Amino acid sequence: MKTQPRVVVVGSSNTDMIVRLGRLPGPGETVIGGAFSTAAGGKGANQAVGAARAGGRVVFVGRVGADAFGKAALAGLRRDGIDVGHVTSDSASPSGVALIFVAKGGENSIAVASGANERLSPFDVDRAAKAITRADVMLVQLETPLPTVTRAVARASAAGVRVILNPAPARSLPDSLLRRVSILTPNEHEAELLTGISAGTEAGAARAAEALLRRGVGTVILTLGPKGAYVADAASRALVPGFRVRAIDTTAAGDIFNGALAVALAEGRVLPDAVRFAQAAAALSVTRLGAQPSAPSRPEIDRFLKKEA
Repeated sequence: MKTQPRVVVVGSSNTDMIVRLGRLPGPGETVIGGAFSTAAGGKGANQAVGAARAGGRVVFVGRVGADAFGKAALAGLRRDGIDVGHVTSDSASPSGVALIFVAKGGENSIAVASGANERLSPFDVDRAAKAITRADVMLVQLETPLPTVTRAVARASAAGVRVILNPAPARSLPDSLLRRVSILTPNEHEAELLTGISAGTEAGAARAAEALLRRGVGTVILTLGPKGAYVADAASRALVPGFRVRAIDTTAAGDIFNGALAVALAEGRVLPDAVRFAQAAAALSVTRLGAQPSAPSRPEIDRFLKKEA
């Protein structure tokens, strides 16, 4: 096993502003909340932190504003040992911000002002080409412009680097992009948007996964929360059971799953073992408040897996 698998994450960085509520408000409704907090977030940065804490040697490619939020984001990434040499401080745009409501049971509602993330360009990807081609795994999501995502996937694919695409936030994607994706990791809502198939049950997840495989994706890992993950590739189909924990905040569970998955695959784990490792990291994350603060360390993941074995 590699002691320091190399993972490149191309994506977004936000500052999360979080209000805890008894329940989520409906349209036009004001709900008096409890504690307010801020935390480092953004799907790309969350995944980078998740991968670094899970044991990866991580390079992050992104953009932040040349403001206090951007400086704090970079400082946080550096504290986790992440290489931020390919993160641009953009004086023309503010840092991304996410406004997050978290209900008592852990459900959340999120609004994002993308800021500098919207200016992450194919040129930024080209400048990071050497890091991408040297990676064991590249991880990318959809909080940055699609042409940038497409360039990153093309760069990695051409170099023979395994590509994980987490298609979140949900949007339609062209087959030309999906054919270059090694592993697609939608949740049930994202899978339904991509396929038109309701994927909340195992049977529905199986149908949605088959549709995505027909569109050219190498492997589909369709996450179903505590029910587990439906895994489908050319050779096999299986539901990998999830872990039952008491959730207090599910904000970054998918991001932590993807970051840990990238590390596990880069270490050479077989797919079911890699998914189980990622599920353990995600399960631990939902027991904690915040996005990046919720990402568990490698020893924590290993202890959890040992306890649940």
